Amino acid sequence: MTAKAGASLDTNLLWEAIDWLAVETSVSRLQARIVKAVQEKRWNKVKALQRLLTHSVSGKRSAVRRVTENDGKRTPGIDGDIWNTSSKKLQGVVSLRQRGYRPRPLRRIYIPKANGKLRPLGIPTIRDRAMQALYLLALDPVAEALADRGSYGFRRGRSCADAIERCFTNLYRRSPSWVLEGDIQGCFDNISHLWLLEHVPMDGSILRKWLKSGYLENQMLYDTISGTPQGGIISPVLANLALDGLEKRLLAAFPLLGPGSTQGRAAQVHLIRYADDFVITANSREILVDRVKPLVEAFLAERGLVLSPEKTLITHVSVNVFR
Repeated sequence: MTAKAGASLDTNLLWEAIDWLAVETSVSRLQARIVKAVQEKRWNKVKALQRLLTHSVSGKRSAVRRVTENDGKRTPGIDGDIWNTSSKKLQGVVSLRQRGYRPRPLRRIYIPKANGKLRPLGIPTIRDRAMQALYLLALDPVAEALADRGSYGFRRGRSCADAIERCFTNLYRRSPSWVLEGDIQGCFDNISHLWLLEHVPMDGSILRKWLKSGYLENQMLYDTISGTPQGGIISPVLANLALDGLEKRLLAAFPLLGPGSTQGRAAQVHLIRYADDFVITANSREILVDRVKPLVEAFLAERGLVLSPEKTLITHVSVNVFR
């Protein structure tokens, strides 16, 4: 009895004695090196640094700390397990091995939406959440380096309030007359797995396992053939990576700088996006209908996505477009 108590005490001391400043400093330094390699387009270097981070003790400790201290720390996956003791947290760090890793199916639950409908969530096990948090440490710096300037959702240091401020800045300083309000139909549920596997700069074998893990509902196991489940820690960044690039596509069609820039200035085409909601401003309805909307539809189609015909609106600024 005494020996067991002593072992438990030692475990507590080991977790509590971790130098978290040193852990986060080590992680931050590797992330900064990843950003630098992305900016220099040294993709082999990016891959090597990501591997270094995802195999590091500091990365694993940071990942376990995140999933055991965030709002979902008491929400179990299908195995019913949570890491709520120092001993389990330490064991969790050791369990984050890539070799032989096989994620469990998600636990499907539903939460109410503002419109009264239900939103499906897929809850990974605590170990799978920690593995996602680990790979997110290596993926997020890449996503930030590649992000559209007009993207505000799920990004550090940016908020919904910032997106709203940018909308009003565009409308009142640059004076475009028309707004396209974009609504992507089931964005998280429908993103193409093929697109993600071909374009997301991370370990493809790990990503494939997450995307294909399936989900359990009413004791029945279902396959996942598309989408990245809401409920996974890494899903918002995967969605951002899928939607980033639209701003560059618009800038190519309506250049604002350099030779030929008068077209872009006259069109006043600007994108502001928060997660899967976005608005695009322009100086005429015709530009939005004839050129911008088809461009957006083509961009989304490459990713397995479509605009909702009922919820995607083109409105004059005299109407309360941000209702």
